[in-house]
Amino acid sequence: MAGHSKWANIQHRKGRQDAARSKLFSKLAKEITVAAKMGDPDPDKNPRLRLAVKAAKAVSCPKDVIDRAIKKSLGGDAADYTEIRYEGYGPNGIAIIVEAMTDNLNRTASNVRSTFSKFGGNLGTTGSVSFMFDRVGEIMYPAGAGDADTVMMAAIEAGAEDVESDADGHWIYCADSDLAAVSDALEKVLGESEESKLVWRPQNRTDVDLETAQKLMRLIETLEDDDDVQTVTANFDIPEEVAAAL
Repeated sequence: MAGHSKWANIQHRKGRQDAARSKLFSKLAKEITVAAKMGDPDPDKNPRLRLAVKAAKAVSCPKDVIDRAIKKSLGGDAADYTEIRYEGYGPNGIAIIVEAMTDNLNRTASNVRSTFSKFGGNLGTTGSVSFMFDRVGEIMYPAGAGDADTVMMAAIEAGAEDVESDADGHWIYCADSDLAAVSDALEKVLGESEESKLVWRPQNRTDVDLETAQKLMRLIETLEDDDDVQTVTANFDIPEEVAAAL
């Protein structure tokens, strides 16, 4: 049971701080619309939609935004989005995975490629870095949900595979196909989670110095500001002294 990545903790806190941004709500709404369009518009019958709605509620996305996104999937005016993954390397060879949802593949590919180049990285081919990550379900609980042992036992009982706990909270990992079931089982024991989503989990993380961390953060933040980009994941971590300097 290891301490969670300091970079991931920074991202988590930043995500909560940015929760009021209309851009974040727009991306969450897009995922809800696509999930509802691909399956059943009833969250209870559609695991992907249920997780998307849960993610939106976790950052206080307004109910009318969620309802409108689901209704949009039922109409003929809903855009046809393509889900696509980009893989590449950032400064100092840090592996980066970008997940996007777009109605214009040429536009998105051009934007992602130029952003990598602008900040000292380069876009690779599909599969060039994803072998260094595992596709898993991630469920996050705050530290107040219980001590590490309590959460670990609840996670094992729910069918999870691993838990990382530190002062910031608990991160529970499971097989990607088990996310909805494990999340529901944990909710009965620990209450509602702060996050429940599919992620690319790095198999190993590389510590970076201050200069590299700053470059990577600019690259990642620019990618995340793109309307077509849903998530950005990288396999680096920030040592204590670098985090303090940031």
